[in-house]
Amino acid sequence: MRVLPILAVALVAAASSAPAPAAEGDPARGEKLYERCMGCHSIERDRVGPRHRGLIGRRAGGVPGFAYSEAMKRSGIVWDAGTLDRFLGNPRALVPGTRMGFAGIADASERADLIAYLKRATGE
Repeated sequence: MRVLPILAVALVAAASSAPAPAAEGDPARGEKLYERCMGCHSIERDRVGPRHRGLIGRRAGGVPGFAYSEAMKRSGIVWDAGTLDRFLGNPRALVPGTRMGFAGIADASERADLIAYLKRATGE
């Protein structure tokens, strides 16, 4: 009986289909990238976009008093590294109807760097 070779093939197939772990970014490079965000966002205060303090673990549309789009409020997103990565890659694809006028960051390493910076800068 050839149970072990079949089991080995099944394990290799399962491992190769598993999602890759989120890349750890460089917060120093992310800080430079954050300069692009500062036209609309700040860590500490609301601007055209909501403040980023408290971002990780916050429900999208959850800053009290900020005028979010209905799409963002209804999105059901809770911000973590994965949801931030998808949103920063293409905001309008993840939240159709968002008012965020940013096209996205195509480079995955830049997104990882920016997320690493946001975690460090917001103490999360």
